[in-house]
Amino acid sequence: MSGTVPGPDGRPRCRWCVATPDYLAYHDTEWGFPVADDRRLFEKLCLEGFQSGLSWRTILAKRENFRAAFQGFAIERVAAFTEADVARLLQDAGIVRHRGKIEAVVNNARRAQELVAQEGSLAAHVWRFAPKPGDAPIPHGAPTSAPSIALSKDLKRRGWAFVGPTTVHAFLQAMGLINDHAEGCAIRDAAARARAAFSPPR
Repeated sequence: MSGTVPGPDGRPRCRWCVATPDYLAYHDTEWGFPVADDRRLFEKLCLEGFQSGLSWRTILAKRENFRAAFQGFAIERVAAFTEADVARLLQDAGIVRHRGKIEAVVNNARRAQELVAQEGSLAAHVWRFAPKPGDAPIPHGAPTSAPSIALSKDLKRRGWAFVGPTTVHAFLQAMGLINDHAEGCAIRDAAARARAAFSPPR
């Protein structure tokens, strides 16, 4: 079976992205393009954690609600959340009301602060796990990868929660560390060019 299907403009796209117009826009303009901004990286790690056991469609539809609820995923602001904030979020029908996942976001913001103090930035640390030239290729559509397993272990060792290797692999795909656009996808080359022009933070 081909990894692509025609999109609404007739150009081939990754199969998963034609399920909803929201997916299509996300696929064409965000997914697989490199990101070096700590806030965006932190947000995506959090949202991938919320997706655990759910569909990305559910999370993407609620993304603006998540951003409002978690103050734009500014690490310093979320790290200051209290139990009262957790209680407030558990009443917020606009997000996924799962205590463990909400508490994980607050915990992870505090762990992110520690990581930034040690490593300089979340982005610099994350990009150290990007595949290097000569590494074994990552099969298209694989649920995990050597980089996701390594980063997952690293984050767990640092006390992060809801960062299993499958969750982290989805994060690496989305943030452009792994280009998993299918061969023949109309966006694959654009993502590859963006990655080639990108200077990973240090």
